[in-house]
Order: sequence, then structure tokens, then C-alpha cells
Amino acid sequence: MPSIQLKDIYLVLFFLVMMLASGIDLILDFMDGVTFIHAAHEVFIVVFSLIALAWLLFDIRRQANEIQELRRELSTRHKPKHSPEKYILEARSSLGSVINKQFDDWGLSNSEKEVGRLLLKGLSLKEIAAVRNTLEKTVRQQASAIYKKADLTGRHAFSAWFLEDIL
Repeated sequence: MPSIQLKDIYLVLFFLVMMLASGIDLILDFMDGVTFIHAAHEVFIVVFSLIALAWLLFDIRRQANEIQELRRELSTRHKPKHSPEKYILEARSSLGSVINKQFDDWGLSNSEKEVGRLLLKGLSLKEIAAVRNTLEKTVRQQASAIYKKADLTGRHAFSAWFLEDIL
């Protein structure tokens, strides 16, 4: 199962602490005999925190399932239903070597090389972030660094650089 992001853990802890503190305060207030409006206000806070926590946990689970599905889909892309002919395998190997050599010539870091391969496979920045278990902002910065090092204008120019004369 994919790891949960640190910000999600902090949010869950925040809502748990908020619910616990409000619940204890509500119990103490009832023991002191508070007004109905004050008690209703605190009950609202506890219920709202519970709803927000449930929503957050549901969203974390949804994201984890989406990431798991992306990883499964990515791993099955490498497994064709029919074995390709020998000339296709040789061409793929040659293209892979050319791409790796070009990445080296551009001076890409290992992370940038991985992002570059995933960009060439057609994954979105969000999908790449999910697969690499990193922030989308980080992937965007790495993609920009790739384009700058390659002296290209963007994603389309990057893909075209490798495919332009092949097709």
C-alpha cells in the first residue's frame, strides 16, 4: 500500500486532538451547568471535526487506491499480451539506449531521468508524482529542469525530440 503523506497525518492528528479537546471541554462544561447555546456550539465543533476527519480519511483512502491502481497499470504496461517480434524488441532496446545516452549528455540527475522516462511514457505530472510518491510541485520543477537542460520549450518539444524523425 502506498505511504500516506505527512500532511495527511498532521491533519488527522489535528482533527483528533480538536475532537478530544472539545469533547473533554463539553463534558466539563456539562458538569458546571452551561447554557444550551454554549453546549450546542461545542457539540457543533465536535460533530464538524468528526465529519472533517471522516472526509479526510475517505480522501486518503481514495488517493491511496488511485496511486495503487496507477502503479499496477504502469507495471502491466510492460507486459504485452502478445510477445513482440524480435525486431521490435531490438528497436525498443536501441531507443532506450539512445534516450539514456541523451539524458546523460544533457546532464540529467537520476530523478530527472526517471521523470523524463515517465513523461515520454505519457504520464501526467500528477500521475508521475503519485508513482514516485512525491509532490506534484517537485515533479513540475524536475520537468522544468529537464526542458531547460535540454534547451527545449516544454513537454511536447521534449517528446518530439526523440520521436520527430522516427514517425
